[in-house]
Amino acid sequence: MKLFVDTADTKAIAELAEMGLIDGVTTNPSLIMKSGRDIFEVVREICDLMEGMPVSAEVVATNAGEMEAEGLKLKEIASNVVVKVPLTWDGLKACRRLSGQGIEVNVTLCFSANQALLAAKSGATYISPFIGRLDDINLDGMELIEDIVEIYENYEFDTQVLAASIRTANHVRDAAKIGAHVATVPPDLIKKLTLHPLTDKGLASFLADWKKSGGEIL
Repeated sequence: MKLFVDTADTKAIAELAEMGLIDGVTTNPSLIMKSGRDIFEVVREICDLMEGMPVSAEVVATNAGEMEAEGLKLKEIASNVVVKVPLTWDGLKACRRLSGQGIEVNVTLCFSANQALLAAKSGATYISPFIGRLDDINLDGMELIEDIVEIYENYEFDTQVLAASIRTANHVRDAAKIGAHVATVPPDLIKKLTLHPLTDKGLASFLADWKKSGGEIL
């Protein structure tokens, strides 16, 4: 499973990219607003950091024509921009128009398998089902991922399932087990994936024994 980082924090992106841990970036207007910077400046910097890997940048229009125009404008920033549109009727129209021009599209705010089916038929490169937000209203977000993966495999759609709104390490694990193509994860949670109490306990024991030995490496 590919890992994307969900942020507009260029310092965090640079660190993760240098370590080779991420395969792309997703952003949205809320994340870019937190940076306090111009959207084009931020997206351009992220695209440079990612060296050709996909960077999702979201439109803010609500009708198909304006979404298409904004998507074309965002695509001018860099060749690795993926235009993100919402899963609305107009969003699907814009997806079809943009994908017909060879532009990769990430259809976001997906909350049902039927929505995902329409997005795939509209030419979406990625579909972004929101796991955490479904969990928030006592629905099983991971069940949605499973349903979409099954439908796409049944009919050999090329659209990649991009698990989004990931809140926990278990979300990452379960998305990978189910077969999601991508998970987009906040940078702090990516770092937390390294944590385990037995790792900490084992390291503390090794270091204590080494200290007792009086040995040195450097």
